[in-house]
Amino acid sequence: MPLEFPLRGARLDLRPFTSSDAAAAHRIYGDAGVMRHVGEGEPSSPEQTARMLVEYAAHQGRHGFAFWAVIERETGALIGDAGLEVTAQGVELGYTLARNRWGHGFATEAGRLCVAAADGPLGLRRLVALADVENPASAAVLGRLGFVEDRVVRAYGRPHRRFVRER
Repeated sequence: MPLEFPLRGARLDLRPFTSSDAAAAHRIYGDAGVMRHVGEGEPSSPEQTARMLVEYAAHQGRHGFAFWAVIERETGALIGDAGLEVTAQGVELGYTLARNRWGHGFATEAGRLCVAAADGPLGLRRLVALADVENPASAAVLGRLGFVEDRVVRAYGRPHRRFVRER
């Protein structure tokens, strides 16, 4: 069954990215402090950010899910991404938030919306997630979402704690 957007939480909405999100997304993806634990660990150029948004839309079209824009409802601001992606590990949960939104429970709320979509309309029985070994805060979020650590893997050129959630 296709998802209906936005996915609504207490404070957040998740929706597919649009091309008009590129500048706001780049303020996050271009921040070296934010990106040190994401992907290859490097900030994106504006062109790379624009390409990522196109890739997210294509992934959504192929699989019915992707990384989605995280919108703080109170301000209307795009504050990050959260979603699901098909990777070598399986269907992987991920999230990236603007640095000034860290520590406010937004990653947990966005992650819960993604897990609910996976469990409900998407009918996914198994999710994986990776947390950079240098990022204990992300590992704590995954624990709150019901993920269990199963091993350390090498991904994106460095070690990551791999978590699994099965229903």
